[in-house]
Amino acid sequence: MQEQQAAAFQNDLAKIAVPFTPQEPLAGHTTFRIGGPAAFWCQPQDTAQLRNLLACCRNHAVRTYFLGNGSNTLFADEGYDGAVIDLRGLAGELSVVQDGEEFLVTAGAGMTLGRLCAEAQQRGLTGLECFSGIPGTIGGAVYMDAGAYGGEMKDVLQEVAFLDDALELRTLPVRDLQMGYRTSIFEKNPSWCILSATVRLRAGDSGKILEAMQEFLRRRNEKQPLEWPSAGSTFKRPQGAFAGSLIEKCGLRGFSVGGAQISEKHCGFVINRGGATCADVVALTEEVKRIVRERTGYVLEREIRVVK
Repeated sequence: MQEQQAAAFQNDLAKIAVPFTPQEPLAGHTTFRIGGPAAFWCQPQDTAQLRNLLACCRNHAVRTYFLGNGSNTLFADEGYDGAVIDLRGLAGELSVVQDGEEFLVTAGAGMTLGRLCAEAQQRGLTGLECFSGIPGTIGGAVYMDAGAYGGEMKDVLQEVAFLDDALELRTLPVRDLQMGYRTSIFEKNPSWCILSATVRLRAGDSGKILEAMQEFLRRRNEKQPLEWPSAGSTFKRPQGAFAGSLIEKCGLRGFSVGGAQISEKHCGFVINRGGATCADVVALTEEVKRIVRERTGYVLEREIRVVK
């Protein structure tokens, strides 16, 4: 970003009162603990601030990237020459409306899945147990149709509210969101910003819901390398196979490039063993893809988003 452009943008940010920090290291805002500085780190606290911020970015031709909990994101070592917009300020409060024998639960995009699951359990609402332990936000979960243990967001999602290209508020039902394995209409329209999501749940026994959540958490802790920084599952599941199993069969358990390593606990995870760079992770994943393709015929695709 040109110095004059940055100065004018910063001046207007101050006028619209959106909290921001220039040259903010992104490594502290992702679960991978990797990434250079964002030219501007912006933290809108409500939809009005967000709309003003996005208008300001457009007026100054400043690139934008929406970030939730940073659990599926790998920022470049050079950082991001634009505005990274932290949406966690748009968590809001849970809204619950009964619809016949079901319940429509609406949460802000910045709310964590963990909080949503916990509040649903406390209200005796079932349907979200499998998401317990996923370290993302509601917005991120919708964006990539997050899932685990046989469940996906599209299975419980009712509708999503968002700002479109014209910064107008729109709502679309799940049938129009083009949701599929780790993708949605929002990935194809990156300028659209998710504001909230409504899920459809059922009444259940709070105690049994808690037991199910704890079991999913136990399985995660037992099988996944949660003691190391990572971005979760590194590769998408290829049709007819599992990425971790393919990587293990190719003898790549523990394989490393720089500070990035294939986890010895679960081969589907790349972990940051300390000091890993974006370049390390990219080089490692490219080499793994090459070896798996040559030895098994399967073509792996990264699930994590590399942002430059």
